[in-house]
Amino acid sequence: MKIRLLLFGLLLIFISSNLKSQTKASWEKLHYLSEEEMITPLTNTRNFTPTDPPEGEIRNVGEFDPMQGVLIRYPFGIPMSLIKAMAEETTVLTIVANSSQQATVTTQYQNNGVNLENCDFLLKPTDSYWVRDYGPWYVFDGNGDPGIVDFPYNRPRPNDNEIPIEMADYLGIDLYGMNLISTGGNYMCTGKGIAASTDLVWEENPSLTHDEVSGYVNDYLGNPLYDVTSDPLGEYIKHIDCWSKYLTPGKILIGQVSPSDPRYQDYEDLADHFATSTSSYGKPWEVIRVFTPGDPPYTPYTNSLILNDRIFVPITGSQWDDEAIDVYEEAMPGYDIVPILYNGWENTDALHCRAKGIADIGMLYIDHMPIYGSTSYHPEYNISAKITAHSGADIYSDSVLVYYKRNSGDFISTLMELDSIDHYSTKIVGVEPGDTVSYYIYAADDSGRQSMQPFVGEDDPFVFRTIYFPVNELIFDPDTVMFMNITDMIEGIPLNIINDISDKVTLTSLTEFGWIFPWSVEEMPVLPYELESGDILTLNIICAIPVSRKGEIVIDTMFIETLLESYIEIIAIDGDLTTGINLSISDNVNVYPNPFSNYFNVSIANPVASNVSIQVFDIMGRKVVDMENVISVNTPVIKVKMDNRNNFNPGTYFYKVVCGSVSKTGRIILAD
Repeated sequence: MKIRLLLFGLLLIFISSNLKSQTKASWEKLHYLSEEEMITPLTNTRNFTPTDPPEGEIRNVGEFDPMQGVLIRYPFGIPMSLIKAMAEETTVLTIVANSSQQATVTTQYQNNGVNLENCDFLLKPTDSYWVRDYGPWYVFDGNGDPGIVDFPYNRPRPNDNEIPIEMADYLGIDLYGMNLISTGGNYMCTGKGIAASTDLVWEENPSLTHDEVSGYVNDYLGNPLYDVTSDPLGEYIKHIDCWSKYLTPGKILIGQVSPSDPRYQDYEDLADHFATSTSSYGKPWEVIRVFTPGDPPYTPYTNSLILNDRIFVPITGSQWDDEAIDVYEEAMPGYDIVPILYNGWENTDALHCRAKGIADIGMLYIDHMPIYGSTSYHPEYNISAKITAHSGADIYSDSVLVYYKRNSGDFISTLMELDSIDHYSTKIVGVEPGDTVSYYIYAADDSGRQSMQPFVGEDDPFVFRTIYFPVNELIFDPDTVMFMNITDMIEGIPLNIINDISDKVTLTSLTEFGWIFPWSVEEMPVLPYELESGDILTLNIICAIPVSRKGEIVIDTMFIETLLESYIEIIAIDGDLTTGINLSISDNVNVYPNPFSNYFNVSIANPVASNVSIQVFDIMGRKVVDMENVISVNTPVIKVKMDNRNNFNPGTYFYKVVCGSVSKTGRIILAD
């Protein structure tokens, strides 16, 4: 009843916007509800069966993962030019009500030059052409087996609501029932543990708490981070694909309006939200903006479709079309950007809403956490990946390669070795201080599939720049400034910069602000600053209250430059300091040895609670170990394994141990 009242209220608002004269027929053309649907109980039209979630570690397929086809529906909501273009390189699966419609569509395809060899049909009645909204969500379970997650579709359209069931039967894969009312246009995922929707998902599930909603998305789709945002559009639909789009696990496209638009600040706030949030690559999102003013002719540029190495972008004849295409070409080098002109696009209902990729259920998937951006210099860099042939075919052992180049040189390859089941690694060698390194991973298997990560390989590789840490010029004490209590934040932590050579050292540049959280230097020295041999420059590092980051170690960097070298000093904070969680620092917690080789131990004298949680974060703040509810009473010493077989690189890590109301956070070193 609450849902019906909500939808009815939205309808009244929409009607008040000069739409009272619409007929029922024209209502049904809108991405909304017809008058008949408005009075139809949602619960009485749903053929939905909840099930247990998939077993094991789940991966939710992202839109930019390999696709074996694309799903559309007849009667069409898309132009024939799009169908023809999609059928050039992939299977177009058209939903038709019966064999008579199939014959009609086949004739239309023949008359318009559509490649029939890449066409197939699913005979099933439907209520609308918004396959994005009611179409299936694809997952792989812990065994690597494909499946479809079904959900109660948020429209009283029983035929549409059957399509995930029909697709599971068509593909011959498992079907899971997630009892969370939702819609595909208000859902996107990275394929690496993060998903996003607007708060429409909360409104449509009023009987569930926000944590329970996130719990469904994690349990059934394998996304522990569910980013539920506000909606900047101010429209009835509240679908996230109307204003944003994950382009890769590290890039997001967000619409933009002019400063005079009343929605301007809402858009900018969301862009800032993502720019300061961690992507699936462990760093803040690379936020890309596209101008979408929204007045006719419409500009629905975020409502595009990524289909393997092509991106189909809806255009309308607007003066902003060319600029939007330029944004895609710059953001996604190596992809074929295909503009699709059609007078049937709406600002909140375009190409993405009316077509949906079909995951390649036998894909060769490369799971890799990249090195990119600025990183500390090492003579060699370990590159590791988990590579899964979901087809069951053998991976060619001589085909798993890392291609890399230094600066503007040519790409060379190095073979990745099999370390353990599905895990491969190799090293990039010959790197010099200050080099810019570009690389990508390639693999092939016996099914004939080839895969690269990033998806287009050489055209858009991962790129990192090395920064040299010389050991014979400056010494930093401590080598990591870590805020572990409120007193340190207010009074500051002293950082000593010591000239450790016989010559004078001149500091030419030193950052005095934080990018990730607001630390600063209390009294900034006048630069350039000269340090004689043995001199010490003491800086007091203070920290304002940053954005809440519960349960994380948040990492930022201070860059220091001299006439000869560049340095990085790590600035870190226990994110719980700003969440209202009052954890006292415990001297009863002991972490040893430090440095360690394959594992370190955690012991707790006189534990105040029976359960202990232990997290370990890498130098970029990414959580690499998460041990919850370890029983401390019966386990006086807890062993935390971090050996090379589990792809841990030697270097600096941060640990956090919480036992009841006490905690301990610190730095620990994994030795070579």
